[in-house]
Amino acid sequence: MEAGDRYVVDDEIAAMHRRAVSLTEAYNATPAADPTRRGALLDQLLGAVGPDVEVRAPFHCDYGTYIRIGARTFVNFGLVALDVMPITIGDDVQIGPNVQLLTATHPLDPALRRARWEAGEPITIGDNVWLGGGVIVLPGVTIGEDAVVGAGAVVTRPVPPGAVAVGNPARVIRTVGR
Repeated sequence: MEAGDRYVVDDEIAAMHRRAVSLTEAYNATPAADPTRRGALLDQLLGAVGPDVEVRAPFHCDYGTYIRIGARTFVNFGLVALDVMPITIGDDVQIGPNVQLLTATHPLDPALRRARWEAGEPITIGDNVWLGGGVIVLPGVTIGEDAVVGAGAVVTRPVPPGAVAVGNPARVIRTVGR
């Protein structure tokens, strides 16, 4: 799974997922007024969490261990992070409500899908990126530092540093001052 090769979910992968579900359920049930407990749960769940990170519940992920969130990042309500491959979120990132970061892929071949084969490609979000509400980032995408992705955009290919991208599929419409 980590190498990006096709895989079928086995007992070990299923156990990793159950662990993540248990931790995300505990995280989502912990009041925001208890930041110490919430921070401890994120530390247990995720591969790395920088200082001064806020992730508003509900938050959902497949495994957690493949997610890294940089310092001072803010994640609004409803992030779905399908992390069968690494998701790297830089420092000072702002993620709007109901964003989806989707690393999972499935074969086009119907027989392989029926046999439950899966794969994935990593997602990288650079420092100081702003993802508007409802953005969907597809497998293999890198969003460069200082970029802005408008609400509701579906990001199917890389976004250069300092670009403003909007639409479905997302396209660059301008750059921001750098």
